[in-house]
Amino acid sequence: MLIKPEKLQPGDKVATVSLSWGGAGDPELRWRYEQGVKRLKDVFGLEVVAMPYSLKGSEFIYNHPEARAEDLMNAFKDPSIKAIFSNIGGDESIRLLPYIDFDVIRNNPKIFMGFSDTTITHFICLKAGLSSFYGPAIMLDFAENVAMHDYTIKYVKRTLFSDEPIGKIEPAKEWTSELLDWAIPEYRNRKRKMNPNHGPEVLQGSGIVSGKLIGGCIEVLEFMKGTELWPEPRTWDDSILFFETSEDKTEPQYITYWLRNYAAQGILQKAKGIIFAKPYDEVYYEEYKEAILTVMNEYGLTNIPILYNLNFGHTEPKFIIPYGALAEIDCENKAFSILESGVR
Repeated sequence: MLIKPEKLQPGDKVATVSLSWGGAGDPELRWRYEQGVKRLKDVFGLEVVAMPYSLKGSEFIYNHPEARAEDLMNAFKDPSIKAIFSNIGGDESIRLLPYIDFDVIRNNPKIFMGFSDTTITHFICLKAGLSSFYGPAIMLDFAENVAMHDYTIKYVKRTLFSDEPIGKIEPAKEWTSELLDWAIPEYRNRKRKMNPNHGPEVLQGSGIVSGKLIGGCIEVLEFMKGTELWPEPRTWDDSILFFETSEDKTEPQYITYWLRNYAAQGILQKAKGIIFAKPYDEVYYEEYKEAILTVMNEYGLTNIPILYNLNFGHTEPKFIIPYGALAEIDCENKAFSILESGVR
């Protein structure tokens, strides 16, 4: 069982960290970080502190993984800090691994949240025995152009500020992946173009299944295979796997390759079900489905319930996934639910 962190309350102090890309501290992008911080204060009533190295800019952050890890360790150690939020992802937070003290996390459990390359830190927390949260980042969701999306606000409050079961995850009514360059001032007050969302699809399976949540950004999971972060085989038992793809718009054959690896390891066979996020900008929407079903057919896993096109990961708006929480897939109703609270 993973340790659940304590819930947030208005007035709590939270820390922001740059664990991969350091753009939050670059002069032309600093406004974006500040906008995210303002939302944490205005929408959720939180006090925000930036960890000392987190705003030193992308060049410093790239060159000093040990400083990034020091910020993370000190944020966990500080008893006045109740949660840690990732500023943004990137592509090389695996470089933090030599500088991590797992006991610090184990002995100081608190909310940690982020997505994308932050998958690495989620598996650091997992190894330390702490449930963390695959969800919004400061420079993206919290700093969303014009205003935070109501859907994201709802799931931040339901997941991090309440110790009630999270319950059924309603599909977002709309979505966007539109890219508006943060460095261009005239884009700052332009709302991103939204598209209607048609909700989850059942790719295969029937009935209702439940299992413990584990997964992340499928490209980033590749970085940690063979390292001490890769979970022991029993960790995958009776799981609901969650996978999402990044803005790299990975070609479909790589999804096939990686899922074959999960089958070869016996991971897919241990799963009760799988959920997949909406692909970035819905590129390869149909091709990813074909890649997934190809592997399931190859390994005789056509009965495992699979839901596709859920609103988490590299899509806006998004809900939040607590690692290790018991979740449910209901094929008949095309529904996904988280059956327990994420916090205590």
